Amino acid sequence: MEKRKLIMEKAMELFAEQGFRATSVQEITERSGISKGAFYLSFKSKDELIMALIHKFLREFITGVDQAVSEGASDQLLYNFYEYHFERFLKQSGFAKIFMKEQVHFLDEEFITQISGYNERMQELILTMLEKVYGEKVLENKYDLVYTILGLMKSYMEILLLTDLPFDAKQLAESLVEKTHILAKHTSQPAITEDAYIMLKGSQGTSITKERVYAILDETIALLEESVEKESILMLKNELVNPSLHQAVIKGLLKNIEAHPQCKRATYVLQYYFERQNKWSVRNSS
Repeated sequence: MEKRKLIMEKAMELFAEQGFRATSVQEITERSGISKGAFYLSFKSKDELIMALIHKFLREFITGVDQAVSEGASDQLLYNFYEYHFERFLKQSGFAKIFMKEQVHFLDEEFITQISGYNERMQELILTMLEKVYGEKVLENKYDLVYTILGLMKSYMEILLLTDLPFDAKQLAESLVEKTHILAKHTSQPAITEDAYIMLKGSQGTSITKERVYAILDETIALLEESVEKESILMLKNELVNPSLHQAVIKGLLKNIEAHPQCKRATYVLQYYFERQNKWSVRNSS
């Protein structure tokens, strides 16, 4: 077996048994049957080894989900997705428990950025899956369903990690398929709209475009009668083209429109856009 792969396999066993902090490089080398020198040829430190294990697990997991979503028949996609998720998680539950206990050690900026990348890919895969399974039936609430599915999986994973209840991956998968069908068919008030979804992705590094803001503003303007709200949106749209207004004026114009039911989307995207572009908060600053 390749030395690096051997080290990772044996380290995974030790970490699951006794934790990251309690496991020494010496113990890893003894379990692997190699010298410390051989260990440091493969990894600069124990921390680098731990990071390699985490990313190996996440890469393999995302690849497996991608394959399930890309190749599965639409009537089996949801079940296959959930079953794969929980089967894989149960196999690595020992390592996952240790990571949950000791993860603060790894919460640096680079690690958070990498994890955000995996999370964003997972969201895209779930969205693709929903479109394949339900088509236009979930046109309005598919973005909300992405976060609902992620929340459901997170809740059950925590139960699996924090209790000794004898859950079966197949039973869990069947239960979540049933719940997803109910939500897909009967949700009429999605909390996460397409615009909110785009902005949530934007907080992870993807920015909403000025063209998208224009489109939403034009849709809103077309719905409004002559009013303070309509005039305020026209002024804010002009501000995107020719920036000239003081921050206090922009905040006042946003205040004019935020309570109007037909201006909710416009308010949301404008707040987001101004904050991203100008690095100031239109909601919290005075």
